[in-house]
Amino acid sequence: MSKRPPFPAGSGRPNASDQALERASLALRMQRPGEAERIASEVLKANRGHVGAAQLLGQALLMQNRGAEAIAPLQKAARRGEDAAVETLLGAALALAGRLDEALEHLRRAAARRPPYPPAFLEHGIQLARAGRFEEAMAALESGLAFAPDAVDMQRELAALHLKRNDRTTARELLLRALRLAPDRPDLLSALAQVMLLDGEYASAADIFRRVVALRPDDAIARAELGRCLLEMGQRDAGEASIRMAAQERPELYGRAIMSLAVASRGRFFLRPSAAAKFLRG
Repeated sequence: MSKRPPFPAGSGRPNASDQALERASLALRMQRPGEAERIASEVLKANRGHVGAAQLLGQALLMQNRGAEAIAPLQKAARRGEDAAVETLLGAALALAGRLDEALEHLRRAAARRPPYPPAFLEHGIQLARAGRFEEAMAALESGLAFAPDAVDMQRELAALHLKRNDRTTARELLLRALRLAPDRPDLLSALAQVMLLDGEYASAADIFRRVVALRPDDAIARAELGRCLLEMGQRDAGEASIRMAAQERPELYGRAIMSLAVASRGRFFLRPSAAAKFLRG
């Protein structure tokens, strides 16, 4: 997560450890955390004080949802210096392990470091929101945006918090701003379409959900929401087909699919769960 160059300026050719960590970093970018974990672990065996290796190992373990295992190497790295990237990763690992109070303290410290490290503000805001401390989460994200106004992920998270408060106007403004910077981000498009759906702009929301499904065909939630929009537009057959397809792709969405059918003004209501399941199975 650090913005630093991989090798110090003027250091000449990178040594074996640096070359290994370059491979580990590439593995992370290619979504191969197991490979990155193995390489970083080997570097740490040879040099237990290597902060870069500890950071990459922590990232690899977090990508595998193994937060508890990431804590020890990240704690050792954090004690060796005041690195906001390492401290942010440590906060994320502690939160994943269920140690939220410790996580928030590390994330607060990481966000207070200078120069500012935007991912620290993002992670701090996310964890505060998960703890139900929405006002504090919004303050953390707004502080981060003051330093990094083009931070798209912070705009997305802040929009989600405004939506929780039913402030759809501010949520829409934030999402439109983020989409100007990242026009093809499916998560941003889905969030904007959700705001439009809530505002009754069903045709516009449907167009955006179609775009999301085109970008990410396995996005069953977007497909289900597209179906809901189509139902509201009076396109019952197409809407039901879209919701049915979403439920078949991801059976855990059955409840959400039934709710989408029930709440739509032109939807369906089932008296028996077995009848709903039969309908969704087609």
